[in-house]
Amino acid sequence: MDKKVTTAELITQSLAMLCISLLACQTGYICAWPSYTTSNFESNSTLLDRPMSAWEISLLGSLPNFGALLASPFCGLAFNILGRKYATIFFGLPYVITWTIISLTDNVILVLVAMSIAGVGVAGQNVAIIYVSEIAHDSIRGGLTAFSSSGYIIGLLTSYILGGKLTYQQVVYTHLGFSVMTMLLLTLLRESPVFLVMKGREEEAEKSIAFYKRLKIGSKDIAFEIDKIRLQINPSSEKTYLPVDTEEAKDLAKHEEQQVEQKPTSSWKFLMKSKSSQRALATVLIIMTLIILMGCVVLQVYAEPLFKEAVPSMPPNQCAILLAVDFLIASLVCVFIIDKFGRKPLLIVTAAISGVCMFLLGLQLQTHFAPHWFTVLIIYTYSFVYMLGCAAIPFVLSAELFLPEYNRERTGLNCLMDLMDGKMGSHGKRHLFNKKRIIKFDSPSKKL
Repeated sequence: MDKKVTTAELITQSLAMLCISLLACQTGYICAWPSYTTSNFESNSTLLDRPMSAWEISLLGSLPNFGALLASPFCGLAFNILGRKYATIFFGLPYVITWTIISLTDNVILVLVAMSIAGVGVAGQNVAIIYVSEIAHDSIRGGLTAFSSSGYIIGLLTSYILGGKLTYQQVVYTHLGFSVMTMLLLTLLRESPVFLVMKGREEEAEKSIAFYKRLKIGSKDIAFEIDKIRLQINPSSEKTYLPVDTEEAKDLAKHEEQQVEQKPTSSWKFLMKSKSSQRALATVLIIMTLIILMGCVVLQVYAEPLFKEAVPSMPPNQCAILLAVDFLIASLVCVFIIDKFGRKPLLIVTAAISGVCMFLLGLQLQTHFAPHWFTVLIIYTYSFVYMLGCAAIPFVLSAELFLPEYNRERTGLNCLMDLMDGKMGSHGKRHLFNKKRIIKFDSPSKKL
């Protein structure tokens, strides 16, 4: 059974998570940048070669998602070929290219092309969440993966602040410097031990486990972790182990029996045969679709124009900064409560309150039945509650609802969901029995 996380292990994994979360910061920069540049780009005194049309202004905020749509099918391939570490670094490169182009040109078309390139990084941002989940201890995995999404909020906050204090060129150069720094910091990390075991590089996996868990090379604890990872990624390779009790276990046992006489099937073919995994896929996609339709993405990208129209009495940049602070506080609170209260209750409560807030906001914007301060209050309340549960839980569920056999190739799904919103946990509780011992894998989720 896994030991409790030690202080040294907690610090090491937390620092690694912070480095990985810097990739999400880059997405925050890209999403916040149009908010405070729109007014300049559409004015006659624009810094570009000509004013942007209303259509081009819309493209400025939406093209990163278009680029992510095109790139997302290839994210899983890069994830499994390059590895978690180098795929994360690779998906940081589009941000460097984007800010380099923007810093060198004032051409409207080239600026829009640069924003499309940034979409490749947005598509690969979810690699960071998978990376975090594979290096984190079971007892803190839920918290670390939830906190990794805070990097996106920190990026929003930083960019909003810079937009109100620095010139256009200074903001661009600062973002360029941050994107280069992110790639350099990621080179200091070790590869995911899960990926190394999958590739048969167990000696390197031992060193990676020793690094992240602060253990000595050759210790029994490292050997135990290697055995656990091997069983997680390929349960059918050990015929003496048998999962029990759950319907998922029955699917896995049935698949194991088929593999005795047949060659191993791909994870996607296994998905087509596993009813529990199909239900998990449908559940996650439905939840994600409903969450996206709640409108928080639009609020983030066009924060300043929205506040300028809804609350003309307050500086729009100040409102946008406070919005990012609101997001950040909520995401930090989520880290501490997501494992305590469970995924399902938290998702239901936050979605219900968010729905009430959006109803009141729509009523206020149409009828103005309350003063301007009420509009601000509703926007901030909605943003806090949304980030407290709805923003993070669907991505945690995407990692916890699937069988380990399918988890190896679920990255394409994760990137698609990441594309729709912009953020993994464990594989759930499994009991594997052996003739001589019992290995217990504990999920921090406890229950949905």
